[in-house]
Amino acid sequence: MSSIHLRTEIPGPRSRALMARREAAIPRGPYHSTPIFAAKAEGAILEDVDGNRFIDFAGGIGCANMGHRSAPVMAAIREQIEKYLHLCFSVTPYEPYVAVAEKLNALAPGKFAKKTFIVNTGAEAVENSIKIARAYTKRPAVICFNDAFHGRTLLAMSLTSKTNPYKAGFAPFVNDIYRIPYAYCYRCSYNLTYPSCKMTCAHALEDAFNRLVPAESVAAVIVEPILGEGGFVTPPKEFFGIIQEICRKHGIVFISDEVQSGIGRTGKFFAIEHYGVEPDLIVTAKSLGGGLPIAAVTGRAEIMDAPGVGGLGSTFAGNPASCAAALAAIEMMKSDELLQRSTAIGKLFEARAREWQKKWPLVGEIRGIGGMCAIELVRNRETREPADVETKEIAHYCYEHGLITITAGTYNNVMRILVPLAITDEQLNEGLHVMQAALAAVSDRAPALSHA
Repeated sequence: MSSIHLRTEIPGPRSRALMARREAAIPRGPYHSTPIFAAKAEGAILEDVDGNRFIDFAGGIGCANMGHRSAPVMAAIREQIEKYLHLCFSVTPYEPYVAVAEKLNALAPGKFAKKTFIVNTGAEAVENSIKIARAYTKRPAVICFNDAFHGRTLLAMSLTSKTNPYKAGFAPFVNDIYRIPYAYCYRCSYNLTYPSCKMTCAHALEDAFNRLVPAESVAAVIVEPILGEGGFVTPPKEFFGIIQEICRKHGIVFISDEVQSGIGRTGKFFAIEHYGVEPDLIVTAKSLGGGLPIAAVTGRAEIMDAPGVGGLGSTFAGNPASCAAALAAIEMMKSDELLQRSTAIGKLFEARAREWQKKWPLVGEIRGIGGMCAIELVRNRETREPADVETKEIAHYCYEHGLITITAGTYNNVMRILVPLAITDEQLNEGLHVMQAALAAVSDRAPALSHA
């Protein structure tokens, strides 16, 4: 039986009426990838206010790895809110905050002692990771990467690479931030080919100490194990080992931003585990709360202890209900069932996407790890001209036919998959069928696309 059920045109009349209210009451800045208003969600299915039912391939931009309204998470929230809602950890501490920290300390890579600080959002966690690194090293500078996304607050936005829409009109940005190329092999900054490139992009970190900022001034290098908003770019296996070695050589804190790639998204609890390295600090958020806002910085105890007493804090950080939800979400992910499911989703997607790549030149590259997978769309396979308009058309076709998707990439030409890992095979295949139909429809309307 089909999971998708469309009763009205998309968007329906109630969604259109709510959008009119939204436009009158809310500034234009917040963007919507789909023009529908949600009424309820369960697992990997979302129903809108008009009674239309969709398969969700976006998962709240990666916040629903456990599925919408996961039973263990919901039960934990209900139990907690019967006790207390908000106390402020800075006033009267409570056990759930401590328990979440203990779980993350145990799960993070490395046998060294670790500690965790809990906040509200990924951007807040990123900013605090930089504060902690600066307090520990007594250095000001931070190195980040092209195509990175680290958040929208001032420091996090300064670390973010993409200009439009994230940085346009918001200057000036934070000082002492320097950017180097990421291991984006499909669009190599050096026009080289892996593996004959000898990982020039990773060794560019050493070159940055000569051209951009001296190593003795650098507090941290922050990097996503897999680019999120940058287009789900997956580096070669050697990349992070080289980065970590250079950081250790110069006493620089190595920060892994796992806001989108963590909490089981790639088939391991942390994506950086695929690369066999041990970051000094790891930033988590999104699915950590199973649907509630919570984020964390986890890392070496001696680094985490660098800020003085009172130097870290936030009024709502580690909200009790969010901590309870996080404990349930972590236990679900530790069971291995969802980790295995992530890997299976990735394999199923890749198999289908390989067929698309053979059939339609629009599909330039297929990439990702586990359930964090994507296709990059191009107008010409030789020049790799980004197919940004076509990508938007595919996303539009998808939601009109019952599939919620989101795009990504510096050039807005990547279709990314962040489906809840609780999705069934039947639902996943139904969603992929819609995406396939979208690719066919757009490819048929664009005869100029080249097989070169």
